[in-house]
Amino acid sequence: MPRKFQTLDVFTNTRFAGNPLAVIPDASGLADEDMQRIAREFNLSETVFVLPPENPAHSARARIFTPGRELPFAGHPTVGTAILLAMQKIGNSDREEDAIIVLEEGVGPVRVGVRLRPGEAPFAEFDVPVLPEEVGKVSPNDRLAAALALAPNEIGFENHVPTEFSSGVPFTYVPVMNLEVIGRAAPQLQHWREAFGDHDHPNAFLYCRQTEHNDAAFHARMFAPIMGIPEDPATGAAAAAFAGAVAKFDRPPDGTHSGIIEQGYEMGRPSDIYQEIEMEGGKLSKVRIGGHAVTVMEGSLPD
Repeated sequence: MPRKFQTLDVFTNTRFAGNPLAVIPDASGLADEDMQRIAREFNLSETVFVLPPENPAHSARARIFTPGRELPFAGHPTVGTAILLAMQKIGNSDREEDAIIVLEEGVGPVRVGVRLRPGEAPFAEFDVPVLPEEVGKVSPNDRLAAALALAPNEIGFENHVPTEFSSGVPFTYVPVMNLEVIGRAAPQLQHWREAFGDHDHPNAFLYCRQTEHNDAAFHARMFAPIMGIPEDPATGAAAAAFAGAVAKFDRPPDGTHSGIIEQGYEMGRPSDIYQEIEMEGGKLSKVRIGGHAVTVMEGSLPD
């Protein structure tokens, strides 16, 4: 029996922008190696395989694969899968609808609120299940610069310096001076491991304060060539952990703060990632990531 799939563009309200995602709504019976082969065939940054939940109170179990490996958590698969499941649950409706979808991921249950409005692209927002934690030791600027084809003095702005944070998946956060510098960045594979680590997730998330649009707080690019992702159009897991860097360097006052991280512009796939952080007692107490998604294609995989 053929196995159905759907694709969505996530962190955008327009088709052929944002970050493409493939979802297999019924992955029952697939072995791990089958999932990895299918993800490699789609060759998108992530493919999600939906399985029955282990806890019947939850909506589904979601396994997330890049072309090279499985991930315990990722943002745009969480947003896209939740929106797809909510649309399937509610069906065609000409009314405003809201749904709560709970996905079992490698980091634990992820609670996602989905908003469906007639004439608008669906929107989903999830509570980041693991608060950002500063991890690892960051390489010196000269090594980072060599791996990114930049000059060492182009790294850093204001009080922002390179850091490494994780909310389930670690990222090295590299602040750069402006849009011109971030636009020139290009991974240099011969220097990559030395700069970003000899581990399972040698990722680089570059960001600057200068943006393409006035309503955005940061402009970003994410490179993960060792994981089979030369560049990612929108990286929700990176935006989640990036809240740690925002709290560390910008020190927002207690309360709720929201902003947009724009990404994917250099790839011709503009994306808007909504980030909301809560500060309490001078510390980060909660992080939410949200975005729109639109369906693009559907089909089936033959047995």
